[in-house]
Amino acid sequence: MSRHIVIVGLGLIGGSMARALRGFEDFDIIGLDVSQPTLRFALENNIIDQAETDPVKALAQGDLVFLCLHPKGIVDFLTEHKDHFKAGAMVTDVCGIKGAVLEAATALPGNVSFVGGHPMAGRETSGIQNSLDNMFLNAHYILTPNQQSRPEHIALMERVAKQAGCADVVKTTPEEHDAIIAYTSQMMHIIAVAVCDDESLFRYQGFEGDSFRGCTRVAALDVPLWTQLFSMNACALCTALEQLEGNIRDYRLAIQAGDTEALAQRLSVSAARKRKMNQLEQESGAVGRNGTK
Repeated sequence: MSRHIVIVGLGLIGGSMARALRGFEDFDIIGLDVSQPTLRFALENNIIDQAETDPVKALAQGDLVFLCLHPKGIVDFLTEHKDHFKAGAMVTDVCGIKGAVLEAATALPGNVSFVGGHPMAGRETSGIQNSLDNMFLNAHYILTPNQQSRPEHIALMERVAKQAGCADVVKTTPEEHDAIIAYTSQMMHIIAVAVCDDESLFRYQGFEGDSFRGCTRVAALDVPLWTQLFSMNACALCTALEQLEGNIRDYRLAIQAGDTEALAQRLSVSAARKRKMNQLEQESGAVGRNGTK
């Protein structure tokens, strides 16, 4: 008898997770979404086995449930449907914020296990039509297990990560996860949109080099999603931004003062640190796909 994976939200990440888990152990896949065109696309392209629009009906079948909604959507879904999960079910998420999600998950009954999760991969595009079979290839899969997480379900998530092609599984706390993401992802998006806020953007159009394109690649972001990600991780993100502001100020002051010795010293340290990071990345093989989310 097969078990059921329920994917709640068949967007870019939910669709890619469904693709990645096709044929995983003895599970079949139920896609839950409010969009009929999305569900139709998923069925026609053999991404899911069953389509469902009713959360109560879908959750009653779910042995393994992936919450693939926007952060606030996950929090609201857990609150609204806390009593609708199948007894013995394991619930996880793919959200780039862990503190708020794990807080919401405390409302789940004791017979439902929760393991916070975040596969570190994404694209600038959205929607199931842009989902990929190999979205998570060589990516880190971060787990934030706690007292709600049963050992057998943590082991299940490790097998999920292997099935999806992830490079490794990293277990950490929600606080550490949110600090990591504030620095490696959210701050980078703030830099990208801040550059595009400059009034020179269109005046200098046509003269952009690869460094400009790389810096601003993620600026054409999903506004509702990133508004939630930034605001729901405000403490960690503001800490990272304050450090960045100080570093930029120090560079500006050295340039403004004509202090080439201080400038060269700072550049040398930063360049050496980046080269070391590149080396460590090559050695680990865990690079994510098209940036992290």
